[in-house]
Parts: sequence; C-alpha cells; structure tokens
Amino acid sequence: MSLVVSIFSQDILPIFVVAGVGFLLARRFGANVKTLSTVAFNALSPCLVFDQLVTAKVSVAQSWRVALFCVLLTVALGVTARLAALPLRLDRATLSSFLLVVMFSNSGNYALPVVLFAFGRESLAFASVYFVTSAILVYTVGVFVAASGRGSIRSAVLGLARVPTIYAVVAAVIVLAAGATVPLAVMRPVGLLNDAALPVMVLALGMQLERATPSAHPAAVTAAVIVSLVVAPILAFALTATLGLAGAARQASIIQASMPAAVITTVLALEFDLDAGFSTNVVMFSTLLSPFTLVFLIAYLQRGY
Repeated sequence: MSLVVSIFSQDILPIFVVAGVGFLLARRFGANVKTLSTVAFNALSPCLVFDQLVTAKVSVAQSWRVALFCVLLTVALGVTARLAALPLRLDRATLSSFLLVVMFSNSGNYALPVVLFAFGRESLAFASVYFVTSAILVYTVGVFVAASGRGSIRSAVLGLARVPTIYAVVAAVIVLAAGATVPLAVMRPVGLLNDAALPVMVLALGMQLERATPSAHPAAVTAAVIVSLVVAPILAFALTATLGLAGAARQASIIQASMPAAVITTVLALEFDLDAGFSTNVVMFSTLLSPFTLVFLIAYLQRGY
C-alpha cells in the first residue's frame, strides 16, 4: 500500500495539481483553452518529439515495434468499441464519438509526464514514438471515423498535412539516418520549447475538463470508460508479449495504452458536428478515474513484471 501511495503522490498527483490550475484558470479567469492548445499543438509538441527522438538512445527495432503496437491496439480497440456499442443503440453521430474516445487515448498531455515521472527518460522516448504514431492515426483514421458520422472525409489528408509533429518526425529521422549533429543554435530553442511542452499540455487538459457538461447517454459513457481503463490495458499486455516488447519500451507502451480518452476526440467531435458533450464526459470521467488503475499498473511494471 505504501508503494501505491508513493506512486500516486509522486507520479500522478503532480499532474492533477497542474491540471487543477488549468481548470481554475478557465473557471475563474475565462482562460482560452483553444489558444493554449494551439500553442501546444503547433509549437511545443513538435519540439518535444524532435528533441526526444534526436537525443534519446533508444533501440530502432523496439521503436518500430512500439509504433506497430500502437497501430494494432487502435484497431483492436476500434473492434471492441463497435461490439460494445451494439446493445446501446446509439445514433450515428454518438456512435462515431464512441469509437473515437475508445480508440484514441491521451498519449500526450497526460501520458508523457506520467511515463517520465514513473520510468524516466528512456521510457519517455518510447512514449514519444507512441505519441507520434497515435497523432498520425488520429489525423487519418480518426478523421475518417469522425467524418463517417457526418460530412466528407476529404479533410483527412489535409488535416494530416497540417500536423507539425509529422514534420518534426521526418526531420528527426533525417538527422538520425545521416548521423548528423544538430547545431547548438537550433537545439537550445528546441530544448526550451521541449521543456515547456508537458506543463502547458497538462494546463490545457485541466482547462478542457472545465468545459464538461452532463451527457444524454450515461450508459454509453460508462461503457467507453470501462473499455478505456480496463479492457485496453488487458489488450496491451497481450500485444506487448506478442510483439516481444520489453523493458522501457514495454513500460511506455502499456501505460500509453492505459490512458484515459484523448482530448483531441472532443476537438474532432466539435469539428465534425458529432456528440461533443458525450466525448467531453468520457474524457472527464476516464481522466478522473484513471489514477485508480494507473497506480497499480505503474507499481506492477516498476517491479519488473
């Protein structure tokens, strides 16, 4: 029990404290989450990913397996979500929202600091690989799922082309493949923005939670939360064993898979006129309940199982 309390106080609670500050900024001062999210998405996240990939000493083979893990998990969760939604008789817009919140976890503004605090920078590098892979899937598969609820899917390719993190990955791959050294004049500002990324992301998470309103589909919210926090970790353990992921890569992959629903799912719901209230409720409740599952997963993984 002391280990669980220690993990909660050192690895989880600091994130909720910062998110709480974001919540208060939105509630008391009307702080604009869209502006902060734009900064994090377009400036901070690319620098975070580039810095992690260029500076971390990680196995290329394990990195590819983490990326494959992310793809396979997303597919498995999509199938699971569709089956779980069958008895709920959801309308088309809410069904698309249901699929989105289950398929895409909060691999950025919540998962990355948790992985860093719990397992260190080597695991953070693998978590960044998962984060990038998930971002690509969100702006391709996620946009397709969102567009299937209403409207056209033409924006999928355009949406992917507008993701700065993709270009950061390409730049990092070029640097690594060439064995080049990035000039200090470039790495220092990248490092400063990298350092700002995680706290700003967590602030944005808290500000987003402030916008939650009651959903008209409580049973569907419950089902989505259960799949995200209970079923997803079970699938993650099976997939890591199948793909041969071990050590820091396994730790990062399982924690990423076990995160609550991603805030971006609410953005997609708003963009494509889906059930944004449902999405926000799943994000809120899965986030608030996640410490109860994460602390035991972290304790298990820290013991080397």
